[in-house]
Amino acid sequence: MWALTKKEHSVFKKLNTPSKIQDFINKIPNNFEEGGLSAGGAQAGETCMSPRKVLREKKAHCIEGALFAGLALWYHGKNPLVVHFATDKDEDHVIVVFKEDGFWGAISKSNHSLMRYRDPVYKTLRELCMSYFNEYFMYENGRKTLRGYTKPINLKRFGTKWITEEKDLWKINDSLFDAPHFPIAPSKVLKKLRLVDPIEIGVGEITEWKK
Repeated sequence: MWALTKKEHSVFKKLNTPSKIQDFINKIPNNFEEGGLSAGGAQAGETCMSPRKVLREKKAHCIEGALFAGLALWYHGKNPLVVHFATDKDEDHVIVVFKEDGFWGAISKSNHSLMRYRDPVYKTLRELCMSYFNEYFMYENGRKTLRGYTKPINLKRFGTKWITEEKDLWKINDSLFDAPHFPIAPSKVLKKLRLVDPIEIGVGEITEWKK
């Protein structure tokens, strides 16, 4: 299947629930690439690794974690659905979404304390995405930055070569970045957003992995 090795199969075979997938990607150290991931175009030191390379390099950032998690769902017969978050002058984010008993949940690779897993308790995709709104802010000033989200994008549309690709997956990254986004709210509303409280900034700055 997908030219995976016996060792790779053994990893994915165990990841048969969203919770187990989240636990696994939490244990993968954060990928501190130089300059960070730049959606829409790579800069020196940036990566967008395939699931095979994530396992080999033992590190991942958000989109790498999302591609890995999506593959794990696909391995067990679920649709590998990802959602891209667009922001206002902040780092974008990618989550994997899934449905259980008609409710949406999400798997998310993040080094910070807030942009993480969501249990499947949300009736709509918008409801799920909005659960990230207040947690998405700039640490230096508390400005909320989430501005839009895509419909679920099925990774099957990109074929299967990306699963074991040695080159960076910028084509997939760019496709998510360029996809149509649903706006969070009208611009006149977004202009009046309150800054988050200092205590929230403090919590948000807690990280799982240190550089």
